[in-house]
Amino acid sequence: MAPIPGSGLAKGLAVTLRTMTKKSVTDQYPDTQPDLPPRTRGVIGLFEENCTVCMLCARECPDWCIYIDSHKETVPAAAPGGRERSRNVLDRFAIDFSLCMYCGICIEVCPFDALFWSPEFEYAETDIRDLTHERDKLREWMWTVPAPPALDPGAEEPKELAAARKTADKLAAAQAEPQGEGS
Repeated sequence: MAPIPGSGLAKGLAVTLRTMTKKSVTDQYPDTQPDLPPRTRGVIGLFEENCTVCMLCARECPDWCIYIDSHKETVPAAAPGGRERSRNVLDRFAIDFSLCMYCGICIEVCPFDALFWSPEFEYAETDIRDLTHERDKLREWMWTVPAPPALDPGAEEPKELAAARKTADKLAAAQAEPQGEGS
């Protein structure tokens, strides 16, 4: 059976009329802040104290948008007769958000939890060259990172905590034993 001429047009007009009569759900953005889901990927925050300048984030970044500069510093020996140690000191940590594709690989590979997702999303610039943010700006965003979700009360205790608790119990028992024998 052949379609009736103009039936497609009538269906399209019907859909248009149906949607025109519904109330719109547009949020007026600058006046009303959006309700973002928890753990939203907005921008990357840097917890500078945890950064050891291992360069894993920069090496693993598929866009090469992370720039890190550092220098070595000699740390004096902790005990007399010990040897001096050297450590890396962070000079520059910058992320070019005009190149970043927000994949999160840098955050996942960081072994020292120095990078986090911040829900901050209002960092637009009028010039693309201003989208390279240095460590002071990344540090500011760190304080907008939400706390991690609470642990499930029914979950197993982490193996590390169980091992530490077992060792502490053994030490407490060993210290209590000699006191009980002397009485």
